[in-house]
Amino acid sequence: MNDRILVPYDGSPPSATALEFALETFPDADVTALHVIQIPEGYWEAFEGPEVRLPTTEKAREYAAEILEGARELAAERDREIDTEIRTGQPEDRIVECAEKEGYDVIVMGSHGREGISRVLLGSVAENVVRRSPTPVVVARDPDDAGLE
Repeated sequence: MNDRILVPYDGSPPSATALEFALETFPDADVTALHVIQIPEGYWEAFEGPEVRLPTTEKAREYAAEILEGARELAAERDREIDTEIRTGQPEDRIVECAEKEGYDVIVMGSHGREGISRVLLGSVAENVVRRSPTPVVVARDPDDAGLE
């Protein structure tokens, strides 16, 4: 049974698609929208770990809270309530870590569907999460998205 669903949420159309999919597909589950404040790779990687709180500005946290308010509003439009959480670090690391440590049953995430050189240059958080997560991952894509960006 899928009682706890984690939805990485950054306010983008793909993340909204994923949240809508999670709310519709798992009507009785507890859904949490997770926003990760991305810390650039490099210097701060040396400080990552379970006991370390990476530095973020108050402005970054306020922005994250605004994004998650949008997720709460999207859920309210569907007569649902969701939990929200903010983490800092590399998105794929924090998503997998959160799902594993907090006992989520499924991760539902959006994908831009980029291919070829665009994907190589921009990377793919969804692909990395799918490869690394011990938790099942559903990648929701907007059927109108041709994957060309």
